[in-house]
Amino acid sequence: MPSLLLMEGNTASKRKLGAQLGVRSSSEIYALAIRAHYPELVLDVVNAADEDYSIPGDRSLTDYDGLVITGSSLHAYDQDFSVTNQIEIVKQAGVIGLPMFGSCWGLQIAVMAAGGLVEYNPKGREVGFARKILLNDTGAIHPMFRGKSRVFDAPCIHYDEVIELPESATLLASNDHSLVQAAIVPVSNSNVWAVQYHPEFDLEQLVQLFTLYADDMIAQGFFADRSLLDGHVELLSRLAASPQDHGLAWQIGIDEDITDDRRRRLEIINWIETFITLRAST
Repeated sequence: MPSLLLMEGNTASKRKLGAQLGVRSSSEIYALAIRAHYPELVLDVVNAADEDYSIPGDRSLTDYDGLVITGSSLHAYDQDFSVTNQIEIVKQAGVIGLPMFGSCWGLQIAVMAAGGLVEYNPKGREVGFARKILLNDTGAIHPMFRGKSRVFDAPCIHYDEVIELPESATLLASNDHSLVQAAIVPVSNSNVWAVQYHPEFDLEQLVQLFTLYADDMIAQGFFADRSLLDGHVELLSRLAASPQDHGLAWQIGIDEDITDDRRRRLEIINWIETFITLRAST
């Protein structure tokens, strides 16, 4: 049976706080997204930001068909163990040629592992929806984006961004906020499929994000006051309950790029179809 290792990006304290607030962990979000399309896959989680981390069942990276690198609130340029250990695991996975997929933090630490640079984006946070992501000519024909529109929106939340790709990396997509929205990042014997946005997020997760970062979003000018933010969250909550309601989607300014589960997750699905099902059958 094919198996994936989900590398949870957040620390134990961050996961505990999220649980207290009713917010799913990054690995839980990924597990829900993957199981919606591949219920037969075995999914294990490694909390690699914790100093006492271990892979379940005393397994090793070689026991898995792929590594998924989740999102995180950490900064890829910090030197704490919680950061450097995850970068080291990406390097180890690259040495053994393990297929890897990463979103947001996953892109950033893959870039760091391969010798690129990540820094704070002076434009501030991109949150909620990454708008008008444009595939370049290479991205338009890359299998990661098979079935995807040339221009699309996607769920997102990030402060940091890739400012310099490794020389061997291939840029696939950009938007006005971040030059690197998607890339292929070679790490030793593996090519990491990575995106800056969050194809694993669903509408419920977006509701949690807007609620969790409410004060920050008002301070940064996304909303003039709490009542406007609450009104937006209420619309998102209604749409999460009725994703086929095109009127609600229109009011929020989104379409099937966000509301259609399969279309939103195509990058993950295409990675699994390209690497995991093939690898497991050989």
